[in-house]
Amino acid sequence: MELAVKRGRLGLEPADVVVLGQFEGEAALAGEAAELDKALSGLLSDVISEGEFRGKLLQVAMLPSRRAIPAKRVLLVGLGKRPEFALDRLRQAFGKAAKEVRDRGFRSLAAGLPGAEAGVLEPAAAAQAMTEGVLLGLYRLTRYKTAEAEELKEVEQFTIVAADEVAQRAAEQGSGRGRILAEAANFTRDLTVLPANEATPSYLARTAEELARSDGLTVTILDVPQMRELKMGALLGVAQGSQQPPRFIVLEHEGGRPRDRPIVLVGKGITFDTGGISLKPAERMEEMRGDKAGACAVLGTMRAVAALSLPVRVVGLAPATENMPGGTAQRPGDIVTSLSGLTIEVINTDAEGRLILADALGYAARYDPECVIDLATLTGACVIALGHEVTGLFGNDPELMDRLRRAGEVTGERVWPMPLFDEYDEQIKSDFADVKNVGGRPAGAITAAAFLKKFAKAYRWAHLDIAGTSWMDKPRAYLPKGATGVGVRLLCQFLEDWVRDRGR
Repeated sequence: MELAVKRGRLGLEPADVVVLGQFEGEAALAGEAAELDKALSGLLSDVISEGEFRGKLLQVAMLPSRRAIPAKRVLLVGLGKRPEFALDRLRQAFGKAAKEVRDRGFRSLAAGLPGAEAGVLEPAAAAQAMTEGVLLGLYRLTRYKTAEAEELKEVEQFTIVAADEVAQRAAEQGSGRGRILAEAANFTRDLTVLPANEATPSYLARTAEELARSDGLTVTILDVPQMRELKMGALLGVAQGSQQPPRFIVLEHEGGRPRDRPIVLVGKGITFDTGGISLKPAERMEEMRGDKAGACAVLGTMRAVAALSLPVRVVGLAPATENMPGGTAQRPGDIVTSLSGLTIEVINTDAEGRLILADALGYAARYDPECVIDLATLTGACVIALGHEVTGLFGNDPELMDRLRRAGEVTGERVWPMPLFDEYDEQIKSDFADVKNVGGRPAGAITAAAFLKKFAKAYRWAHLDIAGTSWMDKPRAYLPKGATGVGVRLLCQFLEDWVRDRGR
């Protein structure tokens, strides 16, 4: 899609559709809306005063321009109540608007800076949120839709119209950043939703190598002999039932000073999860191609970090394997030795994500990191606790967790802190090994995090359980049905805040 930022008046922009954001319960029109209303002989005022459009969040009304302006249509989109207005509401509104424009067969849209004009948002922030909303909202995976390819409608251009040169420069910066982040999230969506017959562990490794070549990252791919040498028994135990060889992916962005300690991101990369010997039910098992969402988010984040040229050292780790029930598969009751030396009794082979993360968290310690953040579609229990609205947040450092919480508020990828008291460790005590990989039904998301905590003692650590937020059953404003790409914008905001707070 072509993105542009211009200086001028929205009413003179020759797009197919011009978009106006309107707050709920505010009948008076001002600024660009008032100018357009005058040009349209009061049409906007009439629609609002007669109650046809109230400005409720995500409400839309498509109106004819009557050839009074260059645009063919005017689209009103509700921003909700002014006191509740925030960046994510603007992002949602433009995701909804872009889909409305596309579904009606139009190819271009233009808008002013509604948040900035209302004095609520800076132009850069408004332009970024609008651009993210449009690009995230228009996303869909079409590579397999061969029969419908010619029928698919696409929006080709989005233009932001700024009132003056200062606002234009700020909006250009914000829109450019929004494009990088949205495209990285959409890249993550594509990768997450790819079927397991294509997106194998080796495919993820090749994708990482391509990212390294195109984006200036350093890549290392560990194969089975190298993992054996490192004694990654937990990862290799999960992989042993599959004919697809596992891979351990390392991507590095050297954006900071050489002496800086890096921030390490870890993503669970189960390219397909049958549950292993502890086999899952057949219903909806096809969605288990999304069990690699954490690893895909790490790859997408590394892509965005490189494109943004963030002045911080970042390392991305992605252990990748299938979890299959073959004749050589790991069995309940097996005991494996992790890279850190801790032994693990495998009670349930469907609790495999924490096993591969155990070795990745152990590997992360070699970097003497500032902090480590892992993302994983780890537990159904977290979905029961928090639904699909927010990501579960666990960790051993309150300040790190609060940084992630604040980044989530800005990006709309909200996280919610969960307890991780020492008492939960009792549930994962093993009679035969140092720890067992499940602690029973009570507090399942917490005991999974308690398991990971044992392998993250050497540094500040946070765990994001994205089981509920990485995949949607129904589309939302800018979230598609299927993979959401969650984590990319959250982590990039966290990293940018980190850089800002350290005066880089």
